[in-house]
Amino acid sequence: MPLFMDVHHIAGGVSFDDVTEAHKADLKAQGHHDVHYLRYWVDEAAGTIFCLVDAPDAEAANAVHRTAHGLVADEIHPVQEGA
Repeated sequence: MPLFMDVHHIAGGVSFDDVTEAHKADLKAQGHHDVHYLRYWVDEAAGTIFCLVDAPDAEAANAVHRTAHGLVADEIHPVQEGA
């Protein structure tokens, strides 16, 4: 399945704890969309969140966010993993 990196920009910053809770909600919702959220990274001060997701397409990845908490990605990029 393809990999995607989605990017969220939250004005005013974001807390790591809030992102952790949103990620937990994603994990609960992902099975309904044939999606697997793998990892996430947070820049609290900049309000930027990066999510690595295994999904059939970008819309399926965003559908999980929409269902779980409503915070859809501002950008979604197809990526390839390297070592």
